Amino acid sequence: MLINMVAGLVLLADYVNRGLVSTNQKQWIPGFGITGGIALTTGLHMTFTWPVRGSFNIAFGETTVLFGVLFIADAIALAFDWDLWTVAIYAFFAGLVALVVGIRIINLNLTRTPVLTGIGFILTGLGGICAAPALYWKANRTWRLTGAAILIIAALIWAFIGYLAFWNHLESFQKWVPVLMR
Repeated sequence: MLINMVAGLVLLADYVNRGLVSTNQKQWIPGFGITGGIALTTGLHMTFTWPVRGSFNIAFGETTVLFGVLFIADAIALAFDWDLWTVAIYAFFAGLVALVVGIRIINLNLTRTPVLTGIGFILTGLGGICAAPALYWKANRTWRLTGAAILIIAALIWAFIGYLAFWNHLESFQKWVPVLMR
């Protein structure tokens, strides 16, 4: 889920930097669609099945659903040449959720790296909160570069956390056996 988000944030950073002013909007459809589909599917699974302990399912599952819906909506809107304004409004509220989750992760000292994880959520949330201003001021290159930089920094944080999780999970789950095979 995290590496999917990394890919999505990098694609979004590229879109904010180059795509908002591009005449070829459709080139981002496949990447946004793939990212959204994976995020929505895995986020819903986590939300409904609660595979990990405690509130991590809420923090990561529900925000992943919001992330996925946004990317699917972006892909559909770009495919049909629809205005992205309503998607940006939704992104604002989803961004607020990520901001609150990030602050709360730091506050409750959740995860193995609460400050880094919290900052990842906060920066990702800022990306959503700034979606509407980015659309409004899309001609302003400084605004676009700032937004893209925030998204890239968030992507780097999630990449570090995600790849570290792969590294650690492969070790900690090496002897795990599914319930039906026990």
